[in-house]
Amino acid sequence: ENGNTTLLGKTLKPAIVRKSKLVVVDLAGSERINKSGSEGHTLEEAKSINLSLSALGKCINALAENSAHVPVRDSKLTRLLRDSFGGTARTSLVITVGPSPRHRGETSSTIMFGQRAMKVENMLKIKEEFDYRSLSRKLEIQLDKLIAEHERQQKVFQDEIERIALEAQERVDEVEQNYADALEKEKLKYQKDYMESVRRSNTEPTMLLALGEVAEIKQKLHNEIALRKAAEAEVDNLENQLMHWKNTENARNAEFLKLRKRLEDEEQQKAKLEDEIELLQSQLLQISFEADESRRNLDRGLSGEIPSPVDSLTPESNHQEPRESGNGEKTSMVKLFEQVGLHKILSLLESEDADVRIHAVKVVANLAAEESNQERIVEAGGLASLLTLLRSSTDETIHRVAAGAIANLAMNETNQELIMSQGGISLLSLTATKAEDPQTLRMVAGAIANLCGNDKLQGKLRAEGGIRALLGMVRCKHPDVLAQVARGIANFAKCESRASTQGTKSGRSVLIEDGALPWIVQNANNEASPIRRHIELALCHLAQHEVNAKEMINGGALWELVRISRDCSREDIRALGQRTLKSSPSFQVELKRLRIDCG
Repeated sequence: ENGNTTLLGKTLKPAIVRKSKLVVVDLAGSERINKSGSEGHTLEEAKSINLSLSALGKCINALAENSAHVPVRDSKLTRLLRDSFGGTARTSLVITVGPSPRHRGETSSTIMFGQRAMKVENMLKIKEEFDYRSLSRKLEIQLDKLIAEHERQQKVFQDEIERIALEAQERVDEVEQNYADALEKEKLKYQKDYMESVRRSNTEPTMLLALGEVAEIKQKLHNEIALRKAAEAEVDNLENQLMHWKNTENARNAEFLKLRKRLEDEEQQKAKLEDEIELLQSQLLQISFEADESRRNLDRGLSGEIPSPVDSLTPESNHQEPRESGNGEKTSMVKLFEQVGLHKILSLLESEDADVRIHAVKVVANLAAEESNQERIVEAGGLASLLTLLRSSTDETIHRVAAGAIANLAMNETNQELIMSQGGISLLSLTATKAEDPQTLRMVAGAIANLCGNDKLQGKLRAEGGIRALLGMVRCKHPDVLAQVARGIANFAKCESRASTQGTKSGRSVLIEDGALPWIVQNANNEASPIRRHIELALCHLAQHEVNAKEMINGGALWELVRISRDCSREDIRALGQRTLKSSPSFQVELKRLRIDCG
């Protein structure tokens, strides 16, 4: 399943199967009883239709207003269309209206319903799965081919051995026959020569000649004996070669059996791993689904999403609802720790399966939301793995969830220094530059905003491009992204104000030098309360340092400070604005010139 190579050296990867579903719903129009005059069974049907449409309208309103609770369980219709609004499906809505003045009320409510439905955003996702059955069939076909190829080679090898043995036997027979014929010829020749030598034995010269012939015959006999030994040595050599080939065949057979057993063991191991992966995937799917539900409720319930030092001005009651909604997620995390273990979850971050990596990083992100788990995650190498994913992966979902996990870890001051030392701010800045998805930018902005709240990291944040990346994300114009950017600016301005008060910083604010003041002034009275609250804090902190007063007056920030000191809904921020205006000589001079009384 990880792209292991087979005996032929080819990489087998499972085919990808894409699954989808089509839901077509004909929504009946709302019916008023006083106009239709329905009675009996028709009246009951009209009531049921109106209840379903009312439930659907409530869900659309909740999603359009970013409500913390979407009542999708109020009717069968809303449960059926759960993925179509605020889910992962691609949704089209067609509304029809009538020109009759008599139905003006229904026409107006239908148009308003369509307008609210247009505000709902869906996160489209293609569902793809690996086809392990086709991979299993390919492996079986390849195994059959290997077995057939081995049998063919074994047959060819056996035929070759028989041919060589037959040739060797023929050569041995031929050598023995030649030796016997040559010996017989020599024997006849020697007998003939002996007879002639006997007839010539009457004279002494004849005897000497016979003795020379006998010596020659002995020499030839020795030569023949040597030839016979050479022939026997050759026969022994051929027999040894035949024995060696038989031993080689036996060794190959043993090796084939060993490879076949090993292949069977690997298939069994593969089946076990597939079962384990399916179990882990099901657990990850369940946990990530619950985590997404809790995170979605958290996102809709709170506008700040990620706690920070700036959020300390928010009343504690605002945080009760997300804590209660996270109880189910905590229980799921405890079960996941007991059944799988943190190290095994972190190992899934390196899986080649994209879905497995996505679900694993979602689980790590939700585990990192608990302060008790953060130290264990960092000690187990979770932070390094998340930064590696952010660096190497090109998947937008992985970037979004990994940035969210880093943002959760960045709530701890020790983890903030680790993130900076491992190049985390550079990776977050690069991700912010390349990303276009608002949710990804929101997570990256939240992580950088948490780092902006650390007094020790101010210089590194600017040097490694963190501040410019934060300001660059305003291009998205999404309210959630802008809220995180505003929170980061407020955190940074607060740390600068504290450093100026302590005497460790002099000169203009880095935010003003990087051109953030026009955007801050422009959004100081933003309709979204989280953006407005953080921008008002940032203006108050920037104004506390006298060296920033001239640029703030020229940039129109003085008018916003006056508005904050008079009309801000937050009493603590209003009081901070009043103290800032009274303590700044430059602001007092300008207010007198403009004849503005701040009380």
